[in-house]
Amino acid sequence: MNQALDGRTVLVTGANGGLGEHFVRQALERGAAKVYAAARTGKQWDDSRIEPITLDLTSPDDAERAARAATDVDLLVNNAAVAPGDERITGPEDELRQIFETNFFGTLRVTRAFTPVLAANGGGTLLNILSTAAWVNVPTGYGASKAALWSATNALRVQLRGQRTQVIGLLVGMVDTAMSARYDVPKVGPADVVAQAYDAVADGSIEVLADDQTRYLKSRLNTPAEELYPWLDEQLAAVFA
Repeated sequence: MNQALDGRTVLVTGANGGLGEHFVRQALERGAAKVYAAARTGKQWDDSRIEPITLDLTSPDDAERAARAATDVDLLVNNAAVAPGDERITGPEDELRQIFETNFFGTLRVTRAFTPVLAANGGGTLLNILSTAAWVNVPTGYGASKAALWSATNALRVQLRGQRTQVIGLLVGMVDTAMSARYDVPKVGPADVVAQAYDAVADGSIEVLADDQTRYLKSRLNTPAEELYPWLDEQLAAVFA
């Protein structure tokens, strides 16, 4: 494990549970000087190096206020997202808009607010938590929102190159958190996912494929569509019956 986050200041969105809490804890274990734990509702933490900060991704004012308060951040972890259990891509438009407002527009809103902060602190690092749902034919707005964010992450890497910001996309399948509890499928542990993400921050990587299924899927993406999507249909049938 590469420990090198020495002295860094981290902000984690969606910090109160699931992957988010692991991002907070492991940052300190790896030497971070301070972590802003951002969430819609603040909570008490047991470490003085953790500073809770209120941040609702759907609120433009919240993003700007957070950036004004956390001017020392040099590592932004865009972890917060929503994944309603029963939504479908053909569902009500207002439901789809809410998913995109959080997962896509909200993440970009926070990124835009913190871009000058990262620049002022030497460029820093932007870490976006994505999903293999960006690559597969899941019939959900969540999948579509993560596909849009995957594209945006790669675009941000180009746009922020001039200010020397390291932009990382972390892709993973099912993680063993409350968000995926309804699915009876193999899952990877959140601590392992976060460890791989922070290793990438330290060694300069730009993409993390955090489990075997994700790595295998990436290797299949050059398969002709007529073969790839029927194969994916079979893999997903048990999950999205």
